[in-house]
Amino acid sequence: MLVTSLVVAARVVLQSPDTLTPGAHRALDALRYLAADAREGRGVGTRGLEESGTYLATAFRQIGLQPGGSDGYFQPFTISPDAPAAIHSTIGGKSIRNVIGVLPGRSSARTPEAIVIGAHYDHLGRGGFGALDDPDSTGKVHNGADDNASGTTALLEVARQLAERRLDRTIVFIAFSGEEEGDLGSEYYVKHPTRPGDSIYAMLNMDMVGRLRNARISATGAATATEFPALLDSLNRVGGQPRFDLQASGDGWGPSDHASFYAAKHPVLFFFTGLHADYHRTTDDVDRIDVNGLARVADFVADVATALANRPGPLTFVAAPPPQTASRGSGYGAYLGTIPDMSESPGGVRITGTRAGSPAEKAGLAAGDVITAIGTKTVGNLYDMTDALRAHQAGDTVVIVVKRDTSELRLTAVLGKRS
Repeated sequence: MLVTSLVVAARVVLQSPDTLTPGAHRALDALRYLAADAREGRGVGTRGLEESGTYLATAFRQIGLQPGGSDGYFQPFTISPDAPAAIHSTIGGKSIRNVIGVLPGRSSARTPEAIVIGAHYDHLGRGGFGALDDPDSTGKVHNGADDNASGTTALLEVARQLAERRLDRTIVFIAFSGEEEGDLGSEYYVKHPTRPGDSIYAMLNMDMVGRLRNARISATGAATATEFPALLDSLNRVGGQPRFDLQASGDGWGPSDHASFYAAKHPVLFFFTGLHADYHRTTDDVDRIDVNGLARVADFVADVATALANRPGPLTFVAAPPPQTASRGSGYGAYLGTIPDMSESPGGVRITGTRAGSPAEKAGLAAGDVITAIGTKTVGNLYDMTDALRAHQAGDTVVIVVKRDTSELRLTAVLGKRS
């Protein structure tokens, strides 16, 4: 998942095997494969990413999904050297693959309408660009168990459940690649759909759904169709009791693959259990995933998909203007070189230090500082900070406002270029 708003989270410890539901057992098996050290962090250009794609295609076939790609279950494409993400890395010209399986609808009147259910299966590889570890962690495998082996695993569980249900509309399951570099896989699919005759009814996205805490889950995008709030509220109640502390609100823009579909004017829902201190770090491992919670999220998403697949009428799309600095496909912006403290958001972004030789170090930023503004942009959280850096280029001189103990300082930094 691309950088998003800061959410405080405690460590989650994996349950013992005898407490796992059947769905959680299946999820654990998939997580252990996708987030193993042998997958090399599922970075672009790694054998581990290729192996993960093959694993998912095999799972789609075993579930009974039809091939939905341009090459069997795969939709291969090449990252353009001109892509914004390629400017910050060496990924330009590399080939990656979306993995696509299809569950045909059973109503002749509605099968041309497809519900896309997606999750990205790539991650950061061995760190570097996008990673938030201490500098000496670059080169170490970033397994990305929550980001986003959890969403990919949930995708498989949703597919298993829906394959056993009677659905009027077609369901297209897509495991996207290249999300961490700017939603590359989802943007490619939107521009090059493998089922061009389909009309996309809605898109459901799962990204970081492995850390369910206090039964809280967000469904961002609830405002993208007028029918969504009532539908989500009804499905969240069983026997008069809520299944989750469901936070359902917001438009369809955001730092994950659903934004590509919303930009093409499709209703979207983005399911997310929150950010945590292991986000984009080497510590995002399987032993910290709540697999029972992950299975509960998959159950809920399967029920949402079923309701959408069988409802008789159209959805009423609600447009919203994109944020001033769009998150989609724009990379992480100019380089400052801070190391964020992911454990809290005290009215800004607290940092645990700066990278050696970075613009932040040269400007005098120090561990414990809370960044509250960069240039003309207020920084309330990590999402704001990312947008502020995206608004600048290497070589720009900016004033950075920080809180240090009881004082407010204004430090001047010359931003650098990400390598």
